[in-house]
Amino acid sequence: MIKSIPEWSEQEYLMLSLPHEKSDWKPYLGEIIQAYKDFVKAASEFQKVLLIAPSKSDFAPFENIANVEFFVCDTNDTWIRDFGAIDILEDNRLKALDFTFNAWGNKFQSELDNEVNSKLFKEKFNEKLTKIDFILEGGSIDFNGEGVMLTSSNCLLNENRNSHLDKSQIEAKLKEIFGLKQIIWLENGFIKGDDTDHHIDTLARFIDKNTIAHSICEDEKDEHYIPLQKMKKELEATGFNLVELPLPKPLYYEERRLGATYANFVFVNDALIMPFYKDENDEIIRQRLAKALPKRKIIGVDARVFLRQNGSLHCSCQNRFKGLR
Repeated sequence: MIKSIPEWSEQEYLMLSLPHEKSDWKPYLGEIIQAYKDFVKAASEFQKVLLIAPSKSDFAPFENIANVEFFVCDTNDTWIRDFGAIDILEDNRLKALDFTFNAWGNKFQSELDNEVNSKLFKEKFNEKLTKIDFILEGGSIDFNGEGVMLTSSNCLLNENRNSHLDKSQIEAKLKEIFGLKQIIWLENGFIKGDDTDHHIDTLARFIDKNTIAHSICEDEKDEHYIPLQKMKKELEATGFNLVELPLPKPLYYEERRLGATYANFVFVNDALIMPFYKDENDEIIRQRLAKALPKRKIIGVDARVFLRQNGSLHCSCQNRFKGLR
């Protein structure tokens, strides 16, 4: 029996791929490393964190943080949510799946990122890794742990991923791989500044088996307002409980609007880490999530620098769950 794993399940590691001199972060490397330090410090209070980078020298800023381990491996970029292995349960045993990563439809270089899982599972975990001949990013899917998956049609059905398959074939393949009963395909919603073709982790996420937290825009003049209202109607039709996450005020860097969304939060053991944007909605949404998740500590981490490369906290990490091996 195959079962997908919801992100609030107990984790062994939170894995992050660090920015470095050869990545697109170079122009403001010091700023993003400080942002990563803040994120790692927050996560490492609750569980182990595994950092991945091309050189031992890349780990120097993190060496004094407790509960952190290191793995040397060449990488193109930082967005391990999308190239990292995805865990499932098969007959109640943990199994890691390695999908093909083509950098969101061959938009960027990805040959090094696509080899990270093989090296990591051989040299660090000493575990079997199951290769899946299918293009899929972790940020494009979300599970409730009871056989339901959330995704966006614009991403998973995009011709730049698996163009040889139609929707029915993709749905059948995903149901088989993840042991699903239902896939919720969202047709609406986007976040300006996101270059992943509308990843679900910018739009709508399960926070428990019965509840979806989703982005919403409260400014009727904003370009997000109508698409996110349409997405809300789609979500209302699912029958799940809903928690609204209003977007922060627009953020810009070098005159380009950034993809700020509160849906890019991260579950860790006994806590949830959410992106803060120095916006009045930061605390409003923290309280809203605290009410919805009373057994978890809700922590904010400044994610504004992450946005410069079109991602946020959830995009920058991948979960390695605990389980029988």
